[in-house]
Amino acid sequence: MVDVSAKPVTVREAVATGLVRCAPHVVAALRDASVPKGDVLAVARLAGIQATKRTPDLVPLAHPVAVHGVVMDVEVVDAGVSLRASVRTAERTGVEMEALTAVAVAGLAVVDMVKALDRESEITDVRVVAKRGGRSGDWVRGG
Repeated sequence: MVDVSAKPVTVREAVATGLVRCAPHVVAALRDASVPKGDVLAVARLAGIQATKRTPDLVPLAHPVAVHGVVMDVEVVDAGVSLRASVRTAERTGVEMEALTAVAVAGLAVVDMVKALDRESEITDVRVVAKRGGRSGDWVRGG
């Protein structure tokens, strides 16, 4: 584990996104709230937020950080379910892993809830798209 004790505490934010690709009939079921397991979007949102707080338990060398804010956006799109996590802290290290964990676990929750309807649902494109704060400053994917 990297020693971050000499770093200053700064406000940091990371944003990660992903997609759960689903068959068209699953997208239709998501849109009309007829998935047998229940409210997929609400469960995925809560799973992502909960996972954010558990990142150091899941990623062996991730520092435990105080998560001060999480926004977990879950939206039905034509291809499936779009996921976006924005995580904020005031710490000595960033929260990229927390944002990625939120998206990945929210995606797993979606797959779990729709697997009876579509065994081929898949989680794709999980990545950090932006970060703010810290020694290296701000960064935006493709920017």
